[in-house]
This record gives sequence, structure tokens and C-alpha cells, in this order.
Amino acid sequence: MSLKDEIPSYLRSKYQLIGTVTFTAFFSLVFMLVSIPFSHNAWFELGGSLAFAFTAAFFLIGLVVIIISKRVMYATRSMKLTLLQYGLWNLTEMVVICLLYVIFSQLGDRFGIIRLHEGERIGEIFLNSLVYAFMSLIIPEIIAGMYFAIIDKNNTIRLMNYRNIVSDEPVAPAEEKKITLFDNSGVMKLSVSLSNLYFIESDDNYIIVWYTDSEGELKKYMLRCRLKTVEESFSGSSLARCHRKYIVNLDKVKVLRKEKDGYVIVLENDAIKPIPVSKTYSDSILGHFNPAVENLS
Repeated sequence: MSLKDEIPSYLRSKYQLIGTVTFTAFFSLVFMLVSIPFSHNAWFELGGSLAFAFTAAFFLIGLVVIIISKRVMYATRSMKLTLLQYGLWNLTEMVVICLLYVIFSQLGDRFGIIRLHEGERIGEIFLNSLVYAFMSLIIPEIIAGMYFAIIDKNNTIRLMNYRNIVSDEPVAPAEEKKITLFDNSGVMKLSVSLSNLYFIESDDNYIIVWYTDSEGELKKYMLRCRLKTVEESFSGSSLARCHRKYIVNLDKVKVLRKEKDGYVIVLENDAIKPIPVSKTYSDSILGHFNPAVENLS
């Protein structure tokens, strides 16, 4: 993976960011408690002293900085973020925490709350804090990233043709296909005929599958999974990505209409509102309908 490649979307999902912040906070707290007795240049203290309150204040403010940073990362998830930018983002978090440590060190020493080593300069304080910050911030970030990468790799969604399965059920028509959807744990949650599926909607870490049952009634089913995985798994089928939040079944499209803000897709079921087509996917969607220009207005 190149440094210029976009990071996987799961690294900016709400579930991943909350998990990373929680794990980092726990890891940092444990690391700080374990390192205090062996540290010769950190002013962290335990107990009921004013220095302990100063230590707790630093920890809490540092945690707030991390939470704000991750919140901004989540809010800007629609924008491309490369691996290099992601790494620099996390390094910036570490530098901000180190600067915060320097400020606390200077204020604490000035007001007699803590005592720094005589002659210790700001540069030395900052460099010493980098070691602690790397151990308590970057390492848990790497561990959390590896953990969620394993989870994402185990997410399985398949396009299945039931003609290849031995069963005592009546043989389906040759052209009938079904999709089988698995959640993040690899447990099968839904199997539905492709001819009954209309679209799939993203809801953060979940997807909502919209389909009609045997009586023709529109139904929806939610399961924990990424829309990106669906897009990759069903490549080459009639399912196509048309928006950051939507995958549609092109066989169910009634009209592809051009409006003021771009194209919208009208599906055959009148109960479904028009689905927008973003600029990112407009060329791909239009390519599916050429030369069916009569559907465009």
C-alpha cells in the first residue's frame, strides 16, 4: 500500500474511532501508572497531593484533545485522506500533547505544584515527552488499527448462485440469483433474490437492505457491515454504487433523471424516494444506461 493511497474507510468509522480513543485512554493510563515509579524526568504523581490533581488535569485535557481530533476526522470522512496524511494527523496529535505537557510543566514549576530538574530546558522537556507520547499514543493507535484491519478482512459478503448448491428444494430458474449477506462476525444474516432487491443504504457501520417479500411488500433489513465491502463483492452484477450512501439494483431502475443538482434514480417501486447520483459515480451510472437516452430528461 502506497503512502499516496487512500486509507480504508473503516479507519474513520465511528465504531473504530470510539474504540481507538477508548483503548488509547486505557493504554495511556496503565502506561502512566506503571512508568511513574521508574521515571526520572516525568513529574506525574499519584496520591492526594496537588501534583496528582495536576497530573489528572493533564491526562483529561490530553484526552479531550484526542477526542476532538478524532471527531474532526470522522466529520471529514467524505474527504479523501491518504495513508501519509493519516500518519501525519496522528503525529500532530502526539506533538500537540507534547506541547501541552511542556505548558503544564512550566506552569506547575512556576507555581510550585511540581518540581522540575534544575536547569532542565524546554527543549529537553519536549524531547522527553515525545518518548512517553509515542509509547502511550502511537503504539495503541497501531494496535487498534491492526485489530480493526483483521475485523474488516473477516467481513464476508458474497454473491451466490443457488444453481450450484445441492438442495431438496425446487430448482430455481436458471437466471435467478440470490445474494447472501454476512455480518462482521461472519454470520449469515440475509439471503434475498436479486430480482427482489432494490437498493442498499449505508448507515455508518451498518447497511440497510431494501427489498420486497413474497407478497410484494417493501421490507428493510439492517446488519453491521460496510457498503464498500458490498460494492467490491458484487462487482460485475446489476448492483452498482451511485452515491457514498447508496448501491442500487440497476435492473430496478425506472428512470434516470437529470435535475438541478445532478442526476437522480427513480426505482420501479413508488414507495421508494428518488436516490441521488453523486458526481463521483455519475459517469459509471450513465455508462450502464447508454444508449437509453430516452430515460434522461
